[in-house]
Amino acid sequence: MYVITGITGQIGGVIGHALLEAKRPVRAVVRNASKGQEWANRGCEVALADIGDLDSLTAAFQGAEAVFVMVPSSFDPLPEFPEAQAIGATLKSALEAAHPARVVYLSTIGAQASQSNLLTQHTIIEKAISAVSMPLTFLRPVWFMENCSWDVAPAREQGVIPSFLQPLDKPVPMVATADIGKVAAEILQEPWNGHRVVELEGPKRVTPNEIAATFAKLLGKPVRAEIVPHESWETLFISQGMKNPMPRIRMLDGFNEGWIEFERGEIGSRKGTVTLESVLKALIQK
Repeated sequence: MYVITGITGQIGGVIGHALLEAKRPVRAVVRNASKGQEWANRGCEVALADIGDLDSLTAAFQGAEAVFVMVPSSFDPLPEFPEAQAIGATLKSALEAAHPARVVYLSTIGAQASQSNLLTQHTIIEKAISAVSMPLTFLRPVWFMENCSWDVAPAREQGVIPSFLQPLDKPVPMVATADIGKVAAEILQEPWNGHRVVELEGPKRVTPNEIAATFAKLLGKPVRAEIVPHESWETLFISQGMKNPMPRIRMLDGFNEGWIEFERGEIGSRKGTVTLESVLKALIQK
């Protein structure tokens, strides 16, 4: 049995489809029954569980050949990341109790960084579940290309995309969610021993200027990237409803300053095949 959390999302959905195509038995983990119905219709077993509930999570993991763990994103965590601390402890206990044969945890680039930032949530969870004895892979992808969905409207309407990634000519590692799901499905089906890290990015790194140029090509109109001044970030994020914007600010600093990077650098990462242009085209057509 292959157990997939987050199966109703983009990445989990790709994994679910890939495993079903490979004729693998799939248990779809969802938080409510209505969300699991479409996967039940495809022939999956459905388990109701919450990432913070030990009993339901343990039951969902029972008897698994492999488990894919994806935790809900928190873009405005409390100071000291108590949410991640709690999730890490619950996950560790559930995995130890159910003892699946293999585990893939969806982490992030920069999980090894020593400087506190928004991605530190994954650092905390990685550390917590590193104590488990079964084979464990930390899959660390980069910035999602689909984050450019926020840029579609300003590109189309104003011909400008505001960029927190700076400078505008600095290449940024990005990856499509389709590539993440594809690689995760492959890893789940392969045997390995011990604990390991798999770092994943797209076919090439792209600059904010290149993102703007790709929008221009697809929209058939001029589009340029424009720096959002660093000194405006805190006020801007608070105005958008954030209560604790510093982790997000420090994450952006990490990408811009280069201390959020793969442990083995670009040369040591696994490369996906989905291009930025194909992702932006899909986002524009939505």
